[in-house]
Amino acid sequence: MKIKTRFAPSPTGYLHVGGARTALYSWLFTRHAGGEFVLRIEDTDLERSTQDAIDAIMDGMNWLNLDWDEGPYFQTKRFDRYNAVIDEMLEQGTAYKCYCSKERLEALRETQMENGEKPRYDGHCRDSQCSHAADEPHVVRFRNPQEGSVIFDDKIRGPIEFSNQELDDLIIRRTDGAPTYNFCVVVDDWDMEITHVIRGEDHINNTPRQINILKALGAPVPEYAHVSMILGDDGKKLSKRHGAVGVMQYRDDGYLPQALLNYLVRLGWSHGDQEIFSIDEMKALFTLEAINKSASAFNTEKLQWLNHHYINHMPAEEVAVYLAWHIEQQGIETRNGPELKDIVKLLGERCKTLKEMAESCHYFYQDFSEFDADAAKKHLRPVARQPLEAVRAKLAAITDWTPGNVHDAIQGTADELGVGMGKVGMPLRVAVTGVGQSPGMDVTVQAIGQARSLKRIDQALAYIAEREAQA
Repeated sequence: MKIKTRFAPSPTGYLHVGGARTALYSWLFTRHAGGEFVLRIEDTDLERSTQDAIDAIMDGMNWLNLDWDEGPYFQTKRFDRYNAVIDEMLEQGTAYKCYCSKERLEALRETQMENGEKPRYDGHCRDSQCSHAADEPHVVRFRNPQEGSVIFDDKIRGPIEFSNQELDDLIIRRTDGAPTYNFCVVVDDWDMEITHVIRGEDHINNTPRQINILKALGAPVPEYAHVSMILGDDGKKLSKRHGAVGVMQYRDDGYLPQALLNYLVRLGWSHGDQEIFSIDEMKALFTLEAINKSASAFNTEKLQWLNHHYINHMPAEEVAVYLAWHIEQQGIETRNGPELKDIVKLLGERCKTLKEMAESCHYFYQDFSEFDADAAKKHLRPVARQPLEAVRAKLAAITDWTPGNVHDAIQGTADELGVGMGKVGMPLRVAVTGVGQSPGMDVTVQAIGQARSLKRIDQALAYIAEREAQA
């Protein structure tokens, strides 16, 4: 049997963390089995579905590199197919027209709740012999079995059983002629030959209804796997108050897609004590049976740790591709400075995110007219003038501009003046970067370049001279 899964988000909001994890699990299960992965946009909620949300879903899937083999399919473009199936069901008697008014249904619900009963449709029109005009408003309901049970073997949770007596006759077409979500899903899974449905646990109650409709249609019933929800670190359902936002916000905040995928796969699935997984390892090792039944808690610190790991262990050239977007967001012109792969190597240990890296690398590319006030006050004092003048002379004399030769110039200055390296290095750092923290001065000065470094030292000496004049 060829494995075929689908990811079927509703475009009523951004692709969030929970949806991304569900997509990842479906994708990995398919790739592990050499099957096919379908992307389906379930946009039957016409009032809440938006093009912006569709774009956000597509952007998120593309950024995460979760490629699909078929689709994207849109349910709103398949209404003719759904309605044709409903018309066949009406002819066969597996569905019927319901003419109950809104007022009757509300009164029924109120009575049932007052009696402590579960609100459900009472089947009033199920076998009604009343005649109705062709244009009389009505919905179409599925004739659900009234006896027996629906039992399915959830691939994560084991056997789950629902009594058919607990399931009422589901509306499958509204008064306005639009087919409903639960029905569209069934027809889609049937037409697209979906073998495994992997989705959130909030869909468990939909499953028996969908299975009954599939059986009524004579369609094969897929395997089901329902993934537990993701909680915030306070034990409550993940929401915006936990910082849970669209997946692309993680891109904006400087996370690598590889790090987010690695984090999400471990948010409910495990393989021994292993923490770091390449995409190829995920595809080779992933099984539904290894998914945990209990909810998982999102931990931003763990995600940051993984991101830092990937920044420093992925090839710098690959990281640089993602860094380029952040550099562009900062408006930094990089033509007159080091290659971005070198920035990754220089700042990787110091930065947990690419956004932080982009914010920290300005001085490699852009000149500045002001120094960080605290750093300048501490290190660009009159006592720093002599070390800066001496190291400038040595840097200016270098003919082969390498980190080693830059280091020798700094060390040589300290030796000549009989001071520690910090007495030379710290004023030099503030002079050439404008701030008090940076990577090692040999690699930093080398990356900034000889002419630019000398120009900035002159700027720092002028700043010191001005301080001396004001003293």
